[in-house]
Order: sequence, then structure tokens, then C-alpha cells
Amino acid sequence: MAGYEDWPAYVRGHPQYSAGTPAAQELSDALGVPGASPLPEVTVHWEETYDGVITSQLSWQLGFGPRTTAWLVRPAATPGPLPGVLALHCHGGNKFGGADRLVELPANQPAAEAARAGHYDGHALATRTARKGFAVLAHDTFAWGSRRFDLSTPPWRTASALEARRAQWREDGVVPSEADDYNAAAGFHEDTVAKTAGLLGTSLAGMVAHDDLVALNILSGLPGVDPERLGCIGFSGGGGRSLALAALTPRIRASVVTCMMTTFQSLLPAHLDAHSWLLQTPGLWKLGDWPELTARSDADFLVQYALADELFPEEGMREAHRVLESLHSDGKYTGSFWPGGHVFTAAMQAEALNFLAGSLQPKTTSLTAP
Repeated sequence: MAGYEDWPAYVRGHPQYSAGTPAAQELSDALGVPGASPLPEVTVHWEETYDGVITSQLSWQLGFGPRTTAWLVRPAATPGPLPGVLALHCHGGNKFGGADRLVELPANQPAAEAARAGHYDGHALATRTARKGFAVLAHDTFAWGSRRFDLSTPPWRTASALEARRAQWREDGVVPSEADDYNAAAGFHEDTVAKTAGLLGTSLAGMVAHDDLVALNILSGLPGVDPERLGCIGFSGGGGRSLALAALTPRIRASVVTCMMTTFQSLLPAHLDAHSWLLQTPGLWKLGDWPELTARSDADFLVQYALADELFPEEGMREAHRVLESLHSDGKYTGSFWPGGHVFTAAMQAEALNFLAGSLQPKTTSLTAP
């Protein structure tokens, strides 16, 4: 648990997150989301304007673990207050990096650029969202990027598995980068993190939700952000985070879930192994199926499915779509099916941003004659 030696004391000292509704509280209890400390002080490290957006690097210190790095991206010429969007990075097997894969930066790390090319059709999702008129916060969450564990001296199971991977690299003539080496270790170490979380009465998804809820509170309090118009967007593991966040807090008015929707049953027996502990919280199914969790929220949902997604069987996605249509006959659910595999394509991103723009319009007050 190097880098997180204070994690157990934090969880023991913070009772469960207090959600706004009984339905949300049930989900919080199932995930084991810890209550947060007072809102941390935010430090602005630098700010640059280029290509029509202002990008600021921020950081804050939560009550445990390493300091969080985040980026705020907003349009340079659009007056506020702006609707706020939390851009939630994917899992992607890349824990060396975090939200940097979502932001156009003067000098990105190769791992971030590779993640963007492989999963986001080459686009920086947070920056692209900001150009559509949103104030976008993209933060590293628990166990990713600046919030990653220190695996320079990995625990023994991780060390043994990592040495086997290194031996294979040597045999293949591959010279791994620092990110490659860390991500290999982190893939094995995720089991250790999940076991520790379970022992503490929480879960990997619950700890990620803890960090996401704090980030949402920070976003809502930033100058020029309309706290009544908040949304979230995520692909793959980020899509799961987007669903969970919308179900945990009524502050989210619109949620985009991309390439992260199916029924639990459809994952058995062949597909469950492809997914991380973000999806596999023990006991979660007792609350209902994955699509049914959206009924715990009043947010508008856009769910995007990729028909050739290798991580989800098509029948599971189509059944989830039917469940969601039956649950949201009020029009708060939109589902769209796309060709291709597990990628947030440029066309899918365009649809998602149009959805957020429509859902996060200012609320109008109707006036009636006396």
C-alpha cells in the first residue's frame, strides 16, 4: 500500500457518504463510499490560453494518499457562468496516467497520447468538450496518475508476476517504458487494492466514487461555473464512473455512458474476466442489474453502445437498452448503437456533446398571469 499508508485510518475515521435520497444511499452503502473531509484547498499551478481554450493545471490534497492533479479547461471567449462537466478518464489498463489523456497539453506523455489514439479516436475529450462551451474538469482519480500507488518496490505477488512479464519482454526483445513497466505491475496490483478495499468495508469503485464526488464539488464551486448545470461524461471505465456519479448525487443533470452498458448476466461466463474491479463490486447485483442503477437518478442519460465491442456481448447490450427504455419512458434515456469496437469515436463524441448541450440548458421559469 505504498503511498497510501494513511488510507485505512481515513476510511475508519469517515462514516459512509451521505447521499441525497434513499435509493442513492443504498448504492453508496453497497460501494462503501467513504464520507469526504471538508472541501480541500485548490492550488492553481499554471494557466495557458491556446487554440481557443484556457487550460489550467490544478491540484488538491485529499485526506489520504498522494496529491490529486487535475485540469480545468474552458473556452477563452465565452462569458460565464458556464455549465460544468466532469470528464472521467477510462481504465484502459493505463494507471501510470490519468486525466492527462483527456487534455491537450504542450507536452503529453507518450502513454497519454497512446491512450488517446487507441480509445478516443485521437481526440482530447476534455478539451474538445470545452470548445463546445463547457467548463470541464478532468482529474486523476483514486489509483490513477498522480493518485497512483508507489510500486517501485511491489508487494510479493505483484513482484513475482511482474518479473514473469519482464522475462517475456526480454525474450521478445522489447524494452518497456516506465509507463509500460508500471502498468504491468498495476494490473496485477489491482487485486491487492480490491482486497484491501473490501477489508476496509469499501471497494475500488467506492474509492473512485469518493474522489469523483470531491472533484464534482470542486467543479461546482469554481468561478464562472453554474452549479445548477452539471454533467459528466466517460468512456469505458469512465462511463461506469459517470453512471455511478449520477446515481449517487442529484447534482448531476446529465450523464454520458459510452461503451459501458450491458446486463450482468450477459457477462457470464465468458466476458467477466475482461473487466476490472471497477465493474465487479461484490454484492452490487443485489441492488439490481447494471442498467437498473440509472433508475436511482433523475439525470438525463445518453448511453452509447458499440456493436463490435469486444468487452460486451451484443445481446447483453441490446437487453440493457430494452431495460433502460422501460425504466425511462419519461424520455430521460437516449440509447444509440454504433458500428465498431471499444472506441469513443469522433462521431460518438459529437453526439455526446450535443446531448450535454441540450440537457444542460439553463432552466426556464414559466410565468403565469395573476
